[in-house]
Amino acid sequence: MESRSLTFRILRYNPETPDVKPYLQDFHVAEEPGMTLFIVLNKIREEQDPSLRFDFVCRASICGSCGMLINGKPNLACKTLTKTLPDITTLMPLPVFKLLGDLSVDTGVWFRDISLRTESWIHTDEVFDPQASEEKMDNELAKQIYEAERCIECGCCIGGCATANIKPNFIGAAGVNRVARFMMDPRDQRTEQEYFEVVGSEDGVFGCVGLMACDDNCPVGVPLRSQLAYVRRKMALAGWHMRSGGQK
Repeated sequence: MESRSLTFRILRYNPETPDVKPYLQDFHVAEEPGMTLFIVLNKIREEQDPSLRFDFVCRASICGSCGMLINGKPNLACKTLTKTLPDITTLMPLPVFKLLGDLSVDTGVWFRDISLRTESWIHTDEVFDPQASEEKMDNELAKQIYEAERCIECGCCIGGCATANIKPNFIGAAGVNRVARFMMDPRDQRTEQEYFEVVGSEDGVFGCVGLMACDDNCPVGVPLRSQLAYVRRKMALAGWHMRSGGQK
């Protein structure tokens, strides 16, 4: 059986040469068995155009570096098999993030900012004792926290989010997921009012319009729909307590 000739229509743009406007460039690659989009991009860079810019590290859906728009849908290049693609595929960089060039975007700065804004660390007054026994945790709770921790920070949920594409300060599902992770952790001593200050706004959990593209586009299956619902319920209750003069 003769292999397909695949066409990849890739957005080309270098922010360092703004006089050259963005354009689409076609590359042609012969399909091979088990070929992924990651392999395609490497073949293009090695055999056709060494200037093509895209990001990768692990090739195993772990690092989250190769997120991009594949025919308009956010996904990982290393997880996308060419056999699932049509003869002509359009590739563009993820929106929202700073464009470095072609398909390469800077997700690191965005996620660092979210870490600081959501204060993604354990808040406790307890002094760390390196000699103390490890603090035990219920297995079911540990699994729930692990589900949130599985986020690989690829940015696919952000790139596909309508609100994040409109409001630059919206923390998105990735940010809400981080907050959920610490809300569930019994070691974190923040009050619901303190959490409300972090995420109880239009830039936080109440900015979500409920389209759930984040949940649809997560390549590793983090339960973002459940995390958004969990944090929204918590923050709605916190707002009610604050309005009625109480605090939990």
